[in-house]
Parts: sequence; C-alpha cells; structure tokens
Amino acid sequence: MFFRKIQRKFLAVLIIAVAFPAIALIVTYLNEPKIIKEPLPLSQPYKRKTVTTSPVPRISATISPSTPASSLPPEINLAVPFTSQSPYQNWELPYSEFCEEASTLIAASYINRMTINDPAYANKKLLEVKSFEEARFGYYQDTNAEETAIILREFFKIDKVSIVYDPKIEDIKKALAGGRVVIIPAAGRLLHNPYFQQPGPLYHMLVIKGYTKTGNFITNDPGTRHGADYIYAPDIIMNAIHDWNGGDVTNGRKVMIVVG
Repeated sequence: MFFRKIQRKFLAVLIIAVAFPAIALIVTYLNEPKIIKEPLPLSQPYKRKTVTTSPVPRISATISPSTPASSLPPEINLAVPFTSQSPYQNWELPYSEFCEEASTLIAASYINRMTINDPAYANKKLLEVKSFEEARFGYYQDTNAEETAIILREFFKIDKVSIVYDPKIEDIKKALAGGRVVIIPAAGRLLHNPYFQQPGPLYHMLVIKGYTKTGNFITNDPGTRHGADYIYAPDIIMNAIHDWNGGDVTNGRKVMIVVG
C-alpha cells in the first residue's frame, strides 16, 4: 500500500511536470503573431495626374481623393521599391533609427519612378537624409509626421505631400486607389511583427502600398529585411498608428502622410 501511494504521487508529479510546459507552449503558440500569406495583386507604377482642381492642403483633417469610396477597386498594389532601414543588415546606430529615412526614400523612389538598385545606393541615400535632418532639425532620430513631410518636400523635392490627421481605413484606401503612397508613424510594438527584434521598436515608420481583396494592407516595412510586401491586418495598422508625441507614442495623435 505504501509503495502504491508513492507510485501515485510520482505519477501525479510526472504528469504535472510534462503537462505544464506543454500547456505553456500551446498558449505561446496561440498568442504568437501570425504572418499573413495571401496572393498579391499585380503591381502598378506611379502615374502622374493632371491637377485640375485646387491643390490638396499640406495639413488637413480629411482627404479628398479623386476616387470616391463607392468605386474603390477591390484590390491594389502600387509598384513601390523596397529597402530595409539597414541595407547591410547592420542594426546598430544609426541604422536602428533609420525607419523614417528609409520610408521617405521608399516613397520618394516610387513617386520619382526610381529604383533602389542595391545596398550601396540605399546606404548612401539614407546617410544623405540623415545629414539633411541634422542640418534642418538638429537631430535625425524619431522625426514626427510633420518633420517627415518636410524631408519629402525639401530633400526629395516632392510637392504633393499632405498630412492627414485621424485617418480611417477608407481614407488610406482612397489615397492608394488614387495612385498615392501612404507613410504612417506607429507605436512599433503594437504592430506585433515577429521579424522585429523583440519587443519591437517604441516608435516606427512604414509605407503602405496597397490592399488585398480581403482588406489587409500591403506594406513595405523597412524595419526588417523581410519587409517587402509585408501584410498587416487593418485592425493592427489602425491600432498602431501614432505620432512621436515627444516619446509618449501610444498617446500620439493618429496621422498619415500621403505622398503623390
């Protein structure tokens, strides 16, 4: 009888020892962000359009593209080139802080119909943007939406840049349907990108280049070498959008930069 009790206790301890790690692994797996894979629409190059109406204001509460919401295409994928913010995969400073610089280079290359041919070219341009920021702002890290728009206008010489506060999903889709690319500042950890060095950046910036038939957003996310055509669910994007706000990012205002 004594030995039976010992056997039962040993068996119970063994079950607990095996079950708890298994349960923990299952919970971790279920809570892990999933990488979305789905077919992408054919990519479309930028088409310059003749402006017959008054220019889009540089700062606006809403966006008024030529494409009405009722006639949005079911899917779109703009032919936007990609670079990671670290072309040579060196994630030390300054490259760990180059998401804004890379996002502007990506967007400007699309508008100017330029390619990002190789890491050497991308690296050179990112360092040039950094030099511009240091001369213009006195620093290069964590530029907010308005400062990023200045980079696009003054360094990349793009006139059609507007800042849209409190954007909705439909606003982003309208901009994309009009052939314009969208840059968003974000609370990086709310993006739950499994390719980020965890827990992810406090502040991040990326380019939205399209959307799929299921409504997911297609992005070029410079925060990872796997960021070309990276797909985010719309609720993830909308929840993560926040401006720098002096470092209090999760309380930063929701804003997007429309380029083109």
